[in-house]
Amino acid sequence: MKDTEKRDDEAPEAVAEEADEQPVEEQETEQDEAVPERADEDEDEAEVDAAEIDAEVEAEEDAIAADLAKARAEAESYLDDLRRLQADFDNYRKRTLREQTARAASASQALVTRLLPVLDNFELAVSAAEQSRDFDRMLKGVEMVFGELRLALEGEGLVKIEAEGKPFDPERHEAVIAVEEEDTEPGMVVDIVRAGYELRGKVLRPAMVKVAK
Repeated sequence: MKDTEKRDDEAPEAVAEEADEQPVEEQETEQDEAVPERADEDEDEAEVDAAEIDAEVEAEEDAIAADLAKARAEAESYLDDLRRLQADFDNYRKRTLREQTARAASASQALVTRLLPVLDNFELAVSAAEQSRDFDRMLKGVEMVFGELRLALEGEGLVKIEAEGKPFDPERHEAVIAVEEEDTEPGMVVDIVRAGYELRGKVLRPAMVKVAK
């Protein structure tokens, strides 16, 4: 009977020990199982984040590449426009130069054509003077030719600059000497040394004059 009581006393203790030991093992097992699960979740989240970052980087690279391609296309378009504009300007410059050259040649031809009769009359006057030795006749011939020459040049817009008796104008006159002149105000032109001319309002050659001082 004592042995029976002893076994009964030991049984609760053994059960208690087993009960104490079993939760610890189960807890350790549960913790061991939970750690890989969290690690797997962290790895999955890291993979997702890396994939999102890669996608964002790829999208940014694609956007940059698209912008670069657009900028290159615009630059090529601007370069083509500039090349066309330069070609048009070169053609315009060459055409203008040809037109100016043609106008100058035409003007020279027209002037020479008008001067040919003057040249003919000069030849006739010289020939007549050599044959007759008549001074009066030669003088009349020269005066006639001079008048024709003057009319031809005036027809081209040539005008003789008025100087004698006029105030000195440095833009149209060139003073070669200053002289004492009675009854003349200082700065007035008293004589012409060489005639000056204007062509269509522009001074070709100033008149060389004497000026009163």
